[in-house]
Amino acid sequence: MITVYGEGRGFRVVWLLEEMGLPYRLRRVDLLTGVENDPEFLAINPAGFIPAIVDGDVTMVESIAIMQVLMARHGPTPLAPAPQDADFPAYQQFLHLGEAGLAASIYFVLGALNFAPETERNNWTANQALEVFQSRLGLVTRRLAHSPYLAGERFTAADISVTYALDLAQRNIGYDLGEAALAYWRRTTGREGYKRAMAACHDTRAWAETVAAARADGAAR
Repeated sequence: MITVYGEGRGFRVVWLLEEMGLPYRLRRVDLLTGVENDPEFLAINPAGFIPAIVDGDVTMVESIAIMQVLMARHGPTPLAPAPQDADFPAYQQFLHLGEAGLAASIYFVLGALNFAPETERNNWTANQALEVFQSRLGLVTRRLAHSPYLAGERFTAADISVTYALDLAQRNIGYDLGEAALAYWRRTTGREGYKRAMAACHDTRAWAETVAAARADGAAR
């Protein structure tokens, strides 16, 4: 049984496991109350960030690396094109861009907007991070002009990686993705695997519902 520790970027891992049909256990990690009070988790990841997994004798952190190892250990799977596949370079590029270019950048923007003191929210670093996100999103939209998914005609783990980042931007800072990226996001989040992952990730679902309700209330006023 694979154990996934924590949601957040762990949503990517849960979604992947749902798409692959692999059994898993999701173990909640509450970062808000402090992982120093969670010795079981700290024994898995002493650095104290999420997600982490235990898969037999393997313990790992970092969501993209976790996804790659799970697909290699429990594959083959169409979610990971083979190296000789013509779509393999695009798959690799967008699998990693989903974190390094998109999610990592928007993380600092949402941190500034939601947690920084009022006078520090519109700061140079947050603005630079937003510019990085926007430039990498441009790569996504250009790719989508030629194919429905980021590795061509089929859904892959690259789409899980990028869709999570688009979720993060929309849900946490209200970012307007634009027509092409929004249509893509609706396509990927319409998958049954995504829906099952959202049902399993109670904190993620609760936050999504809270944000949606707040926006609906604001629009009604």
